[in-house]
Amino acid sequence: MTERTSADTGAPPAQHGRLLVVDDEPAILDTVSRFLRFLGYEVHTAATASEALAEARSFLPELILLDVMLPDGDGFEVMRRLRQDGLPFAVVFLTARDTRKDLVRGLTAGGDDYITKPFGLDEVAARIHAVLRRTRHREHSDSVLRVADLELDTVTYTVNRAGATLALSPTEFRLLRYLMLHQGRVVPRAQLLDHVWSYDFNGDDTVVATYISYLRRKIDAHGPPLIHTQRGVGYSLRNPQC
Repeated sequence: MTERTSADTGAPPAQHGRLLVVDDEPAILDTVSRFLRFLGYEVHTAATASEALAEARSFLPELILLDVMLPDGDGFEVMRRLRQDGLPFAVVFLTARDTRKDLVRGLTAGGDDYITKPFGLDEVAARIHAVLRRTRHREHSDSVLRVADLELDTVTYTVNRAGATLALSPTEFRLLRYLMLHQGRVVPRAQLLDHVWSYDFNGDDTVVATYISYLRRKIDAHGPPLIHTQRGVGYSLRNPQC
């Protein structure tokens, strides 16, 4: 692959967008990510399935350029697990598999597009631009989570309650978002550790309790308590009227 300017490729001019590039081949990962940064995207990278899960949950990209064949899993499973989290991102699969069966599997699993290797950087840029153009036209209301008078916007990364804007850290935002996605249900502490902090439960859930306390102080300052503790199990976020 050779690097080209946006004028050479016919791709859109520099623009803002959050991308995660996942590939276990260092040359591809470096070349593609540098080219996309040149076009104006904010790019994070990962080389394994576990890194991809952790990076996606913390970075919250608009689109993931996702290799199917990874050393510790495959891109289909990565996408499935992230979809379970309800993360609002698009997926363009990047793979050496070029059979119709793999193409159908990738698209029916929820992928937005599919690029086979070898490929040109101009094709990657054009595909990303086309997918983002489609996904950005979705109704903005789809990005807003609501429980009672609490609202969380996954596009603007803002949280409001009773008309007041709450200043949350990235971890607080991810934790609140996950609880809101599972509103009304008790979420085990081990599940929160896996999906918010992206590491396996090891018997120490102090970090979860600490951040729940942070959230409560900020949220409860503007209305009745919304986060509730199920002793020995985990936490739930629900409407105070329920």
